[in-house]
Amino acid sequence: MIAIPSSVSLTTGRGGLPVLQVNGPAARGEIYLHGATVTDWTPAGGSPVLWLGSASRFADDTAIRGGVPICFPWFGARAGHPGAPSHGFARLSEWSLVAAEDDGQDVTLRLRLTDDDQTRVSAWPHRFEAVYTVVFGSRLSLALQVTNLSDETVNFEEALHTYLEVRDIRAVEVSGLEGAAFHDRLAGPGPVRGEPGPVRFRSETDRTYLDTRARTAVHDAQAGRSVVISKDGSAATVVWNPWIDKALALSDFGDDDWTTMVCVEVCNVGDAAIQLAPGGSHTMAATFEVDPDPITRSTPR
Repeated sequence: MIAIPSSVSLTTGRGGLPVLQVNGPAARGEIYLHGATVTDWTPAGGSPVLWLGSASRFADDTAIRGGVPICFPWFGARAGHPGAPSHGFARLSEWSLVAAEDDGQDVTLRLRLTDDDQTRVSAWPHRFEAVYTVVFGSRLSLALQVTNLSDETVNFEEALHTYLEVRDIRAVEVSGLEGAAFHDRLAGPGPVRGEPGPVRFRSETDRTYLDTRARTAVHDAQAGRSVVISKDGSAATVVWNPWIDKALALSDFGDDDWTTMVCVEVCNVGDAAIQLAPGGSHTMAATFEVDPDPITRSTPR
């Protein structure tokens, strides 16, 4: 049994699922052991940064729609395995809390997932250890370290499928991806030449931007803030909004929820998938910071 500081409580959350609630001096937060899904990060004096759908289901057999689900060890559908769950098994698994610390400013939680009887007969049957470090403070820092415990080289995809709350997606811009080529899942398999300006939303958007290593920023002028995203160990970025028709088709998505969210996902997917030799480790990290000026100060440099 690990020691838990007074700023952290382990309680029963929605759907009867265990949840860690954080009340630190710099932020409050929440992370479900189911999927190690962060569902809240609210900096002190601010408003919630992460989006949670009005129709999100909390059950041990489904992924939580919102917050930061972890996609691992594959992204999207698993080729050749039609019965495999979308985005892998990590977001459907119960993770174990292995450390909790409060340094008087930031609260750090560390969770762990390893292979078990179910994963060993899945579409990705390898031995592994995944350690997820979450730091709740004036910034939200996430780091996913995967270690290959098998005796063969493994390949995997990973994504921090971050849902960010916005006032109105039609007035939102994403900067930092200018000029980056991307795969448009709605248009076909080939890469599309990058665009000169920021990403704007006028219809369903489902893009994987390639070779993206700089910061990105989600500018929400109506909310008067930008969310700046820095990353390390990631070579791709997914930008997604389902728009009207897709939202209507998703059973765990409210009909109008598409207007108040955008996903900007730090990831290694497709051609950027990770290859690990036996005993090797890889860490993918993301840091989120709120800037109160949505136009001038948050533009990535």
